[in-house]
Amino acid sequence: MHTPPVDSPPRPPAHRRAARAAGILALCSVLLLALVAAEWRPLFSLDGDISRTTHRWAVDDPDVTQAFRILTDWVWDPWTMRILCAVVVVWLVWRRAAWWTAGWLAATCLLGSLLQQAMKAAVGRPRPVWPDPVDSAHYSAFPSGHALTATVVCGLLLWLLRRHGAGRVWWRTALAVTVISVVGVGLTRVWLGVHWPSDVVGGWLLGAMVVALAVTVHKRLRP
Repeated sequence: MHTPPVDSPPRPPAHRRAARAAGILALCSVLLLALVAAEWRPLFSLDGDISRTTHRWAVDDPDVTQAFRILTDWVWDPWTMRILCAVVVVWLVWRRAAWWTAGWLAATCLLGSLLQQAMKAAVGRPRPVWPDPVDSAHYSAFPSGHALTATVVCGLLLWLLRRHGAGRVWWRTALAVTVISVVGVGLTRVWLGVHWPSDVVGGWLLGAMVVALAVTVHKRLRP
């Protein structure tokens, strides 16, 4: 006699899963922030070792460095990401039925920008300084605005594509572009010597947290 199969426990609602993800990402972000603010020696030592190595590579390979400058200053620049977000917002407004989602997308991108500026001002971490710099950047280092903005914009647009049932080819292409963009922009910032590695990780964590919070709000409040 066979035992009847036991039903698997129901999965929690999507907004609860997103909220849990946001909570975990927030804890990780706070932990990293505390280590950076306290200037925890093992973290700063690791940052220095990685940055010195990548800077040496950047000086020795000017062709790759120039390519990375183009990518980080034009393709993955925060303003490029914001313009992309604005184009999608306009398209959603044009659809008329997506006013709420358009406002949600614009507000989330604005929140990401305000968060990065507030964090930079609060932490005030100096950027790397090199005797032979290959690029320059201004304002405080933590978190990386490039990494945070790319994570927020690409993450939100990827989620919207999935939510609206993008085809398999479109979905896989968008996923690949998102991964390459988010990871790539972080690598270029370290390679060019304008950010410490933990700045980039902080940008990724905070950006992913903003996306998870935004998805939670969208799922709970969308009329």
